[in-house]
Amino acid sequence: MPPIPGSGLAKGLAVTLRTMTRKSVTARYPDTQPELPPRSRGVIGLFEENCTVCMLCARECPDWCIYIDSHKETLPAAAPGGRERSRNVLDRFAIDFSLCMYCGICIEVCPFDALFWSPEFEYAETDILELTHERDKLREWMWTVPAPPALDPHAEEPKEIGAARKTADKLAAAEAAEAAEAAATQEREAGE
Repeated sequence: MPPIPGSGLAKGLAVTLRTMTRKSVTARYPDTQPELPPRSRGVIGLFEENCTVCMLCARECPDWCIYIDSHKETLPAAAPGGRERSRNVLDRFAIDFSLCMYCGICIEVCPFDALFWSPEFEYAETDILELTHERDKLREWMWTVPAPPALDPHAEEPKEIGAARKTADKLAAAEAAEAAEAAATQEREAGE
């Protein structure tokens, strides 16, 4: 059966009329801040104290938008007769957000938890050259990083915590048995 002429037009007008009668859900952005999902990707925050200048983030970045400079510093021996230690000291840590594709590889590969996602998204600049943010700006965004979500109360306990708890219980039981044995020995000695 061929379609009735004009039926497509009637369906389109019906959709338009239905949409026109609904309330608008437009958010007035500058006046009203949007509610972001808990794991939104805004900018990358740097927790400088955890950074050991291992350069993993810069090496794994597919865009090569992370710039790190460092120098070696010699620390005196901690104990007499010990040897001096050398460590890397961070001089520059910068991310060029005009190149960054927000993939999160740098955050995933960081073994020392020095990089975090911040939900901050209002960092537009008038000049593209100003989108390279140095470590002081990255450190400021660290304070906007939300706390990790709470664990599910019905989830099973992590294996590490379970193993530590079992070891602690065994040690407590062994100490209690030793204390009971020592108390029994003292009673026998006092009774003789």
